[in-house]
Amino acid sequence: IKTDLYTNHPGFSRDILVYHTVTDTWRPTGKFSESDIGGLTAGSHVTTTAVKWGDDIIIPSGEVRPGVRSPKIWIVSPGKTAGFGAINYTVLGVYLLALVAMGYYFSKRESTTDDFFKAGRRIPWWAAGLSIFGTQLSAITFMAIPAKTFGSDWRMFTLNMTIIMVAPLVVFGFLPFYRRLNVTTAYEFIEKRFNLPTRLLASGLFIVFQLARIGIVLYLPSIALSVVTGVDIKICITVMATLSIAYTVMGGIEAVIWTDVIQVIVLMGGALLVLFMIPLSLDGGWNSMVDAAESADKLRLLDFHFSWKNPTFWILVFGGIGANIYGYACDQTVIQRYLTTKSEKDAARGIWTGALLAIPASLIFFGIGSALYAFYQSQPEALNPVIQKADGIFPWYIVTQLPPGVSGLLIAGVFAAAMSSLDSSMNSVATAFTTDFYRRLQPQVSDRKCLNVARIVTVAIGLGGMGLALAMDTWDIKSLWDQFNNFVGLFGAGLTGLFLLAVFTRRTSGYGALIGLLCSVGVQYWLRKLDCIHGILFNVTGLVSCFVVGYIVSLVIHNTKDIDGLTIYTLRKRED
Repeated sequence: IKTDLYTNHPGFSRDILVYHTVTDTWRPTGKFSESDIGGLTAGSHVTTTAVKWGDDIIIPSGEVRPGVRSPKIWIVSPGKTAGFGAINYTVLGVYLLALVAMGYYFSKRESTTDDFFKAGRRIPWWAAGLSIFGTQLSAITFMAIPAKTFGSDWRMFTLNMTIIMVAPLVVFGFLPFYRRLNVTTAYEFIEKRFNLPTRLLASGLFIVFQLARIGIVLYLPSIALSVVTGVDIKICITVMATLSIAYTVMGGIEAVIWTDVIQVIVLMGGALLVLFMIPLSLDGGWNSMVDAAESADKLRLLDFHFSWKNPTFWILVFGGIGANIYGYACDQTVIQRYLTTKSEKDAARGIWTGALLAIPASLIFFGIGSALYAFYQSQPEALNPVIQKADGIFPWYIVTQLPPGVSGLLIAGVFAAAMSSLDSSMNSVATAFTTDFYRRLQPQVSDRKCLNVARIVTVAIGLGGMGLALAMDTWDIKSLWDQFNNFVGLFGAGLTGLFLLAVFTRRTSGYGALIGLLCSVGVQYWLRKLDCIHGILFNVTGLVSCFVVGYIVSLVIHNTKDIDGLTIYTLRKRED
């Protein structure tokens, strides 16, 4: 029998299977070619090890049939792209060029820094609201939330919903100061309330955070385009950065807001289309999609366990409140929208528009993640085995499953999501640097020179973010959404505590607030090194440490500054 097995065995199976760890499915992906070993046909190697070598898989010599070893070495190179096609490239190209054209159109109105930073206060409330929503949405939502839900569940949904709790605080507690004091940046208010060093430190921390943010939102869509077209990711990053810099430099905040409006429409329209199309491609439709996600525990929403290191309900609620206070009350990219409307009432409407839109948007994008799981579990052969970062899973579906033209428009939506944040970050950094540093330290400088400086800074911060995005391509980042939330907590939480001290306390002194902010940075760094809490909780630890230390120090270093009209207790009359 043994001799017969050696002589007549047809060789081991030539099938190549790929296992997907998230959907728990095997995918047939091809066959090994037959080999001629000692006059006998042979199949694939066994009793050997597959070794990853770059993007390829190396299979060294092994048995190809009982008692017969092969001297050959196999190299398996999985297919990397889906093929984008001329129609899709045309749609994407027209969309991106249209953004640059809008920047050129609005450049004719940008004759002063008031135009460049505040759009002459000519923006309607609904456009400001959509722009706020688009800035907060970004590619983090379009790609990273579906990817996160695809790989885990809905627990992070709670984080997004905390904006509804924060919006009233922003409208009644923070907005009045920005409008009634006629400031250009939020950090002007900090100087009025405290002192110049605190203003400069707060503005500097904001600029550092935005540089990191630009890197992330540049890197995300570049992953998408690289995965679906095969274009080198470095080229994608460079092209994205160049186009964004171009229309932001030309058109200022007005171009930023109106391009955001278009980008939100494209983004949400495309996301809705996908959410309705996936169930249509499944046997059993919507119910089978829900059953598949539910059976894999992909729809879990609330986790009431107590843990410092896991995203439980309590961590997400408190962390989300801290993150949203920063995002809507202390972040210049959003505050700048409040200053572009004609009145405080319109600005409040814009805030509520952005906040309320977060509810359906979160439902849509978390739903897409669950739908993608159900789709690829039922059709594992449609997966791409070389997608190593889950953030590319949604773009892969778009290009491989949707008709030409439609997929091109939705990939344009990926870029829309990124650009709506990218342009905001560049313009707000230019505003902060020019207003808080250049003009503040050189008050005699002309408005024309400040406008030129703002444009130069826009280019510089864009190029800096591009360099950071190129560096990120060499880092091992498992989830860009987690990484982004970590950045918010590390750089923004202390600023949140600073603004709360400014608005809601009377006794806090300038140097007390400054010491509190510096201590907060130290606390955040120490906690990060200890790795003892979930990254989202940094939004709370930074806020609390700044607030507590700042207030206690102020009991020793008393406030001697006139703060009439600068706290919630002495708020001046409504501007309109």
